[in-house]
Parts: sequence; structure tokens; C-alpha cells
Amino acid sequence: MNAAADRKLFLGGRLKRLRRELDLSQTAMAADLGVSPSYLNHIERNQRPVSAQLLLRLAETYDVDLRNLGHSGGPASEAELSEVFADPLFQGLAVPRHEIMQLAEDQPAAADAVLRLYRAFTDRRVRDRAEVEAGGGAAPTDSPSEWVREYVQSRHNHFPDLDALGEALHDALRAEAPGPDEGFEALARARLFARHGLTVRTLPAEVMVEWTRRFDPHRGRLLLSDALGPSSRAFAVANQLVLMEHGAELQTLTEAANAPDLPTRNLLKTSLTNTLAAAVLMPYAAFQRAAEETGYDLARLQARFGVGFEQAAHRLTTLSRPTARGVPFFLMRVDQAGNVSKRYASGAFPFSRFGGACPRWRLHSAFRTPGRIVTQIIETPDGGRWFTLARTVDRQGQDAFTEGHDLAIGLGCELKHAHRLVYARGLDLQKPEVTPIGPACRLCERHPCAERAAPPVGRALTVDDWSKSVSPYPFA
Repeated sequence: MNAAADRKLFLGGRLKRLRRELDLSQTAMAADLGVSPSYLNHIERNQRPVSAQLLLRLAETYDVDLRNLGHSGGPASEAELSEVFADPLFQGLAVPRHEIMQLAEDQPAAADAVLRLYRAFTDRRVRDRAEVEAGGGAAPTDSPSEWVREYVQSRHNHFPDLDALGEALHDALRAEAPGPDEGFEALARARLFARHGLTVRTLPAEVMVEWTRRFDPHRGRLLLSDALGPSSRAFAVANQLVLMEHGAELQTLTEAANAPDLPTRNLLKTSLTNTLAAAVLMPYAAFQRAAEETGYDLARLQARFGVGFEQAAHRLTTLSRPTARGVPFFLMRVDQAGNVSKRYASGAFPFSRFGGACPRWRLHSAFRTPGRIVTQIIETPDGGRWFTLARTVDRQGQDAFTEGHDLAIGLGCELKHAHRLVYARGLDLQKPEVTPIGPACRLCERHPCAERAAPPVGRALTVDDWSKSVSPYPFA
């Protein structure tokens, strides 16, 4: 018998977390599932395995996606906590893997607290270093972008209420169209004028200076820079339209998140507004259906919905509707210096949470072939395999101040989903050519590696006078 198929499933911590999210007592959940409270109690304490019948009842009763129940999809995963405890700060503690797993699965709130404390610690460490290098100058005390990123990721980058609003507004615009070929931007401009008295004007980038979009409420004008391409211009108009039509709903969602301060709240509202604008341009059901029909061909999705590469790629990471799920993608955006400005996932994410990506991933080499998609199958140290693609994109509002193709988008999914992608056709997915990669260099114990940028934490270097490794930091 297959060993994996014969393995017993102990999902007590995840089942307990689900019950708490549903605000149910053990007695109430046991009644819903047709089992005794004592049996459910034993399961939650990992004293009994979860049967296949109980899993099916969970899926039917609570509309649970069993793929999510089958992995630690809470705020803190085992990999993220392992990264934290690998820090030199904890040297000598040697926290065993089973304790980390237990913390992630059985105590998700405590695990998330550990991550938040560690994030605050690393932010403080970076600021202290910056202050020393700058001679004691002041440094910002908050990180709104990181807070917003973590909040969005805690929702698996999926906001069903915004998807529903986006589909409704898209349908309303189409119902008002004078003809089937009328473009989205023209429809949105017409609705802005007819319903809100707003006109849209395009001005030279030299007049707009640093701004790509500016709303002038006193004159009832939306001003756009002529540096914006067609897809970015349509997105800007959609952004203003959803603010006018659904500003109250966006404000309610923003306030419900309990952001720590005004800058963070404003940044979160901007993120949610962008999400709703994308949902209008790429309505969920139509976009998910088109993605499946085309094999997730980004070029065809761009053409069908009139969006840019990054817009379509980002939308792919949001397809988590229980009744119409897409491939669970992750996305990362970096500049040529390796700075990460986007990091989202609808499922698992294979890279370091507190560092960058492995230099062996072709995301970084995409800058050598601007505008072309490069694919790669990678393997992480835990044996996980991922199909990835990467391509450069222009920064929004690219003009005389930028050179173009200065950002790279990396998109990927677990290898088991690759057969659904047009980019994997012709590849032997059973015996693929695989590139082993690691997390951030200070956590990676792969050796030798010529691309290593830092020695691994807790490993002694083996540098001597008699030999030279391909790695700048050889270790035992």
C-alpha cells in the first residue's frame, strides 16, 4: 500500500482553529458533524486521527476547501517560524522542529504574535543600523507597507465582497454600452461624467511632474499623466470610479481592519481600492473561466481584458472563490537591486518571509531578457517543487525619469498544478529538470553555492590557506 495514502491525518490544531473561526463550541460542531463531543475533543487534541468520512462532512457542512485544511494556512507557518528561530538571537536554544510545528498548528494566535514581535525587532535593528550609518539621524518608527502586506496575506489575497461589487459594476457598465466593442475606459469615463459630473483629462508628464493620477474635486476633474499606457490609464479611471461608487464600502472594510495609525489606514484603503478596480476590469467569474480556458496564458488574458502583464498576474493570485478556484499562485515583484515591493500568495509561498528570494531563481535573471517570459522548475529544501515564470515590466508612469523594464514579476505555483498552464506544455513534468534553491542566504544550508551572499546562521566557515571553494562562504 502507498505509504502516503496509509498515513493517518492528525489535524487537531487546524480543526480547532476552524471551529474558533466559525465561533462554534465543541458541542455545536459535534452536533453539526454527527459525532460525539468527546470524539471531537480527542481529534482536536490529536489523540484520534481525522477520518475520510469526517473530512467529507466538514467540506459539506462548512464549505471547507480540504486543500486549505490539509496545510498550515494560518498567519504563521512552520517555515516562517523556523526562519525566526534560526536568527542568531536564539542561538543555543535549538528549538526542535516538532515544537515549531505544534506552535504553528495548535496555537496560531501565539505563533502570529511571535512573528509580529520578530518583525518589530528586525525593523528596529534595521533602523538602528541606519541611524548609526547616518550619524544618529531620525528614522521612521512605523512600517505601513509591511502591515498592509501582512493584512492582505492574512486574507490569502482574497476579498469576496470586493469581487462581488466588481462584477456588479462591470455588468452595469456593459449594460450601458452603446455597442459590444465599446472599450472599458470609454464606458467608465461616460459613467463618471453622467453620474458624478467628472471629466477626465490627460496632461503631459512634465505638467503632472511626479503624479500619474490626480483628482481635482473642486473642478470635477480627474487628471492623468500621458506617461501612462492604455492599461494603466484604464486602471486609473477604474480606480476613481470605484471610489465614487463604493467609497462607503471601502471605508467600512478599511476601518474593520483596525490598522494602527492613519498612514497605514490610508495605505490599506488604497490597496483595497486597487483590488476593487481590478475586480471591475477583470470580473471574477469571467476572468477565472478565461484563465482556465486559455491555460493561464497571460498574453491572452491581457488582450481579452485590456490589462497589463502585472495586472493580470496579480489578479491570478486572488482566485480563491470556493466554487470557482483558480491555480493557487504566488507572486513576487523586485527591482534590479533585489528590493521586494510585492509579495502575495493565494496558497503557499516558498520564499523567505523576512528576506529576499534565492539568486538561483530566474526572477533575477529576467532583467537580461527584457519583456520575455522565462520559466523554471525549482525545488526548495523541504523537497517542494514549484513551476515558476518571470518577466520584466515597466514601472507605472515610465517616463524620462526611468529607463523602463526596471521591475521583474515572478509568478509560480506548486508543480502539481503545472499541467494546467500553457507555459508547461512540452515539458516532462514527471521527470523535470529542477533547480535546487534555498531561502534567504543566511538561512540556506545548500552547499556549495557560487551565488551565496552570506554565510548560513549557526554554521562554522571552513576558510583556509590551502583551498578555495566556488562558494565565497564555504562551511562544514
